[in-house]
Amino acid sequence: MVSIWMVTPPFPSLKSKRNPGRTLKVPRFPSLPVTYLNRAPEPFPPPVYIKKTRENSTAATAELRNRWSGKLHKNLSFLLLLLLLSPSLLLPLSFFASSPMEFDEFLTRKQYVCLAKLAEKADRYEEMARWMEKIIRKPCFKDFTAEERCLFAVAYKNVVGSRRSSWWAIFSMEHKEESRRNEADAAIIKRYRVRIEAELSSIIEGVLGLLDSHLIPSAGSAESKVFYLKLKGDCYRYIAEFRAWEERRQAAKDAAAAYYAAQGIAHVDLGPTHPVRLELELNFSEFFHDIMNSLDMACSIADKAFKSALDDLDNLGMDFYKDSTLIMQLLRDNLTLWKAGAQRQTVEP
Repeated sequence: MVSIWMVTPPFPSLKSKRNPGRTLKVPRFPSLPVTYLNRAPEPFPPPVYIKKTRENSTAATAELRNRWSGKLHKNLSFLLLLLLLSPSLLLPLSFFASSPMEFDEFLTRKQYVCLAKLAEKADRYEEMARWMEKIIRKPCFKDFTAEERCLFAVAYKNVVGSRRSSWWAIFSMEHKEESRRNEADAAIIKRYRVRIEAELSSIIEGVLGLLDSHLIPSAGSAESKVFYLKLKGDCYRYIAEFRAWEERRQAAKDAAAAYYAAQGIAHVDLGPTHPVRLELELNFSEFFHDIMNSLDMACSIADKAFKSALDDLDNLGMDFYKDSTLIMQLLRDNLTLWKAGAQRQTVEP
């Protein structure tokens, strides 16, 4: 019986194992010259299809095994050499080999910031917040840079903001069902609302813990101090939105204290057009409007901040121009909306 091997070029040998003097038949490529078929294999040859018989199956299998095992050893050796020459490549390997929280001890502060930016691009704000928290909890942590401070605020505001939106949607649905006297559905919606409130409380308390234990004590500039105190006031304002009775009053009191402390530093050390000071005035005015139900106080704070910034607009540098003008626009929009609402209430009987 003659062994017929069906091959695809290149193939290293054309000699039959049973009859060495006989040239093998190549049905698929009858016109290819023998010199072409006898050339050395390329680095990644295509698969070889063998019609197995009792005589040639063992030899062909051994030949294939030797060929690919040799390439595997070469690739592994090259990879080990590359890792020895570039230890930084170990990080991506550990990243893909394990979960994100299993290799944190190998990361530097710069790598944490890089991962936070990647998480922001992917809209994965929970992971972004965890990366920024890892920077805070490092033993050598002193203070955030301006970029890191913004990343921290963006991460937690998006994490909290999505749940605040959910809470308001569920709260309006609960109120609607209660107005229809649909007590069964209202009870179900209420349980779901309580679950969202628990998530909000847990996240906000975590942020407040980081602010009180690390960020505010380590603030190295007046700008950082005002930023962290403003963020603390925002956190208590968010708590006051969904708490009731005494808890709401206490949260509002804590928010006002943080805002007033930030305002005292900002009016001394930051200019009227500084974006951190303007954002503080914007949030403080919204606190009085939304939480304290004091329209006069809200309009007073927003109006003073807008006029002071407008008078000092000539001294505004190009670094802060975009952010400051955007916040000034928000202040003016709030003033227009609030004053229009006050006029409608005055006209209505």
